[in-house]
Amino acid sequence: MYTPKPIDTSSAELSQELLELTERIAENVHEVWAEGRISQGWTYGEHRDDDKKTTPCLVPYDELPEEEKDYDRKTAMGTLKLILTLGYKIEKK
Repeated sequence: MYTPKPIDTSSAELSQELLELTERIAENVHEVWAEGRISQGWTYGEHRDDDKKTTPCLVPYDELPEEEKDYDRKTAMGTLKLILTLGYKIEKK
């Protein structure tokens, strides 16, 4: 049986600048997801229906419910923390 073993990033702290970047990354994560869904034939629908390929999440990021945004934010934040934990430095030009 598979046992996930993610790298421990709990000690990584994000600066205010990286916290702001988290939101930009989260929005892009949603855009990439939506683009992929649309290319697979999904369309907007009030309820998710895998058979009909409809989802209420095919809307601009700023129109998503906070719980959906939080999912994308956690992905973005986890990625940034992983980069720092692995010893990389993130700098804005």
